[in-house]
Amino acid sequence: MKSSVKFKHKKVLVLGLAKSGVTAASLLHKLDAFVTVNDQKPLSENPAAQGLLQEGIKVITGSHPIELMDEGFQYVIKNPGIPYTNPLIQKALEKGIPVLTEVELAYLISEADMIGITGTNGKTTTTTLLFEMLADGGQNPLIAGNIGTVASEVAQEAGPHNKMVVELSSFQLMGIEEFKPHIAIITNLYEAHLDYHGSLHDYWQAKVNITKNQTEDDFLVINDDQTHLIQAVAHTKAQVVPFSTTKEVLDGAYIKEDAIYFKDEFIVSLDDIVLPGAHNLENILSAVAACKLYDVPNESIRKVLSVFAGVKHRTQFVKEVEGRKFYNDSKATNSLATKSALNAFAGPTILLAGGLDRGNDFDDLIPYMKNVTTLIVFGETAQKLEETGRKAGIESIITVDNVEKAVPVAYEHSRPGDVILLSPACASWDQYRTFEERGDMFIDAVHMLK
Repeated sequence: MKSSVKFKHKKVLVLGLAKSGVTAASLLHKLDAFVTVNDQKPLSENPAAQGLLQEGIKVITGSHPIELMDEGFQYVIKNPGIPYTNPLIQKALEKGIPVLTEVELAYLISEADMIGITGTNGKTTTTTLLFEMLADGGQNPLIAGNIGTVASEVAQEAGPHNKMVVELSSFQLMGIEEFKPHIAIITNLYEAHLDYHGSLHDYWQAKVNITKNQTEDDFLVINDDQTHLIQAVAHTKAQVVPFSTTKEVLDGAYIKEDAIYFKDEFIVSLDDIVLPGAHNLENILSAVAACKLYDVPNESIRKVLSVFAGVKHRTQFVKEVEGRKFYNDSKATNSLATKSALNAFAGPTILLAGGLDRGNDFDDLIPYMKNVTTLIVFGETAQKLEETGRKAGIESIITVDNVEKAVPVAYEHSRPGDVILLSPACASWDQYRTFEERGDMFIDAVHMLK
């Protein structure tokens, strides 16, 4: 890794632990910063804080005392999930103290080119696809970021022969100062996370931060089908590489004659792609564009697309049972994601949906339910989804207790050729700790079918 002197002998507060906070604190300690860690969880219940204490790092746990901001910190590295309304963050900003996230650290120490992927939907699929294509193409990629592996940890092992493929959330991108990917990808921009960002403008601005430090030597891959996205990145200095599912963009990636092209070069036939769903074509096109910028052979791209069936919990094919195909889309925690999942299938579909009630209705799903023959609902939103189903003209609507019980009921009401799709349109926290846990319960229930 590169030895950054930015934090050397500087007082740095790491706010919030989890994996990113622990890694950031340890790394800053290696970079000779004077580190203080502050976490809400008491020390007796906080193994991560205990470990940092043993490393010789100052640890304050059990609360977030506002007096901390009077100790002369020169930087704050915060957990991305901590909102900017947090009193300590507010105080830091009032004092003009930079508030960063650990991806800034990753950039400063990485010897590898960085490819940053953000957007409202499709980040994880695009990141994983791109990683697999680069790997097959001999580019020695590493994968990190919001996908689950802490970027500043991976960056410590990255050499100049590697490519770092990093999934980035809007929360992370709000906390950058010098971060600059060589290739940035914005898959799309829709409305999301307004409870955190406060407004659609601020959310989109956080996303387009990914290109704010790019130069004319860098590349920005963007969705050319979204006028508002094109306008949002109009200030970029990077070379813009568009992709489109609706038209030919001769300086980027597009679809023509049932095939994917990059510029005027044939890449792969759509018939050879196994990843389902029209929405995934956006992810594929953006990954292809980035690969071609690194001269990845077309054969490597085709090979990956011929076997890549999806990321776990994201329209993931689970199993076929007596002619019924089961798909796990537990990551669909809002209506927008469920619309995309429903659009992916043209035949009869049994939809399993429900979860945490955030106060919204689901009538925007109605136009997408034309192929839904049976709707099985659960969780806090069961009644709301049942009402939506009736408005959509679905005659078979069944309420069950949870995802596990929904699976055998779905099977009983299905026929050979049906798709059985878990796409909840809701967060999982009413019944499950995470969407991953909910998806795993679905997978286990599918495998229990006889």
